[in-house]
Amino acid sequence: MTALVARPIRTQRAPDQRQAMLATQHLRLMVLMLLFGAAVTVIVARLALLGVLEGGGADRARALVASRGDIVDRNGAPLARTIDAWTIGVHPGKLIGDPATIAQKLADLMPDKGDQSAFYAQITKPVSFTYLNRRASPALVEAVNAIGEPGIVFERETQRLYPQSTLAAHVLGFISNGHGQSGIERALDDRLTGAATSGAPVALSIDARVQAAMESELGGAMASMQARAAAGIVLDVDSGEVISMVSMPLFNPNRVGMAGTEQLRNTVTQSVYELGSAFKPITMAVAIDSGVVSDMSRRFDATAPLQVGRFRIKDDHPQKRWLNIPETLIHSSNIATARIADEIGPARLQAMFRKLGFDTKPDIELREKGRPLWPTFWARTTTMTTAYGHGIAVTPLHLASAYAALVNGGIWRPSTLLRVQPGHAPQGRRVISADTSYRMRQLLRLIVLDGTGRKAEAPGYRVGGKTGTAEAASAGGYDRNRNVSTFAAAFPMDAPRYVVLVMMDSPKRVEANSFQTTAAYTAAPVVSRVISRTGAMLGVMPDDRRDVDTTQIGSLVWRAPGEHGSQGE
Repeated sequence: MTALVARPIRTQRAPDQRQAMLATQHLRLMVLMLLFGAAVTVIVARLALLGVLEGGGADRARALVASRGDIVDRNGAPLARTIDAWTIGVHPGKLIGDPATIAQKLADLMPDKGDQSAFYAQITKPVSFTYLNRRASPALVEAVNAIGEPGIVFERETQRLYPQSTLAAHVLGFISNGHGQSGIERALDDRLTGAATSGAPVALSIDARVQAAMESELGGAMASMQARAAAGIVLDVDSGEVISMVSMPLFNPNRVGMAGTEQLRNTVTQSVYELGSAFKPITMAVAIDSGVVSDMSRRFDATAPLQVGRFRIKDDHPQKRWLNIPETLIHSSNIATARIADEIGPARLQAMFRKLGFDTKPDIELREKGRPLWPTFWARTTTMTTAYGHGIAVTPLHLASAYAALVNGGIWRPSTLLRVQPGHAPQGRRVISADTSYRMRQLLRLIVLDGTGRKAEAPGYRVGGKTGTAEAASAGGYDRNRNVSTFAAAFPMDAPRYVVLVMMDSPKRVEANSFQTTAAYTAAPVVSRVISRTGAMLGVMPDDRRDVDTTQIGSLVWRAPGEHGSQGE
């Protein structure tokens, strides 16, 4: 019997095992490659970060900070934005090409940044990194990259852009090193910067349309009259919102390095002036509110200059007669106003000035604010002269806020550059009674209808206001050849909504102002044009059938045959 021998049975397991092993090895290789790639990425990123921190300095580090919040006007129009931009830089120590050749190529591509020698000096500096161009276009980046120099590097970073150029420059301010240096950019720096912003833009009280109109009219007048500086304000009388704030000369916040000290100065909030006869309505309001003047027909002696000690108070356009209250303002009599202030007394006049904030910096968000010049000693003559705006100096914004209180029912409120939601205006403080405020509206309207403010009238808008002309202060006294001319107005006087103030510093006698430098010929016409251009934008429709009633007090004004009002100071 033959024995049976067992033989191994051949299977397919060997090839399967080899495939499995190969798959495992392939997987392990892929994992190793991924780990290696990740490690390289981390190393490169680390080196790049070190390059930024070490080579670019603080500015390049700040490019990594979260975008700064946008700023818009009250209607949502953009005023300041953060945008992505390209930056071109160079590591001088890492250049491999000939510096002279590279410099020439850069000069050919960026002639506005310098010539060959300027670029050569930049790319051979003994520093680890320096900028060649900020806010470069993609096309320029592509062209510079084509030079093929590895020492030249590119990166995206955020840039602050002011799309309206010079519009509202002093309101917005500018930034440097990632932080606000002036204007709202400085005042709201924490709110606008990085993590502090919620992503929603900051809405200002400014109306870009009104701002543009004010800049246009004020700028044209300043240029034609060759004035040193100028200021313009449109203020909501009920909320304190600044609808327009213009300081001239202007600057471009996109190119702030090209601006000088005078351009950067905010004349509206920083510069203080003796604003002259624009103070007279304030004095008159004190007199009426305190009972010193209870009858509009009461007359004061203005027949001759008033001698007080060694001081002599006179009128620019003397009437040489006794003047009642409307006539005192219409003819802008210093003599009659001084006599009224003498009866008011220093205590009551000072109290009013303090209620209006004339003894402190203007109440607004900006940091750029001037301190008023407050008399150190209130002699009898001090009370008389400050009553018509001499011997005390405030900013144009101080005066605008005061006029808002004169016409809005008697409530002074702080000014604001932030949009105020309806019904959320600050409570403010009462400075005069509602009855006195109504009387002031009548008087201010009469000044425009029959007095020194006639050139401020804007048909249908029922403008009221007062001129103010004072000699410009200079070292050791006053410059008789320079005037600070101001017109402070409100409209419509039957239901006031806005104050409009224009001030011009040292306009010259030219054909544009009929060779007169008083406010009636310089500032008042600008107010008229601004109101005519912006009234409808602000929701005030011209209406010749409406007006505040001036019949009673207007009948008190004496007129010579053929006289149609005064055009003096």
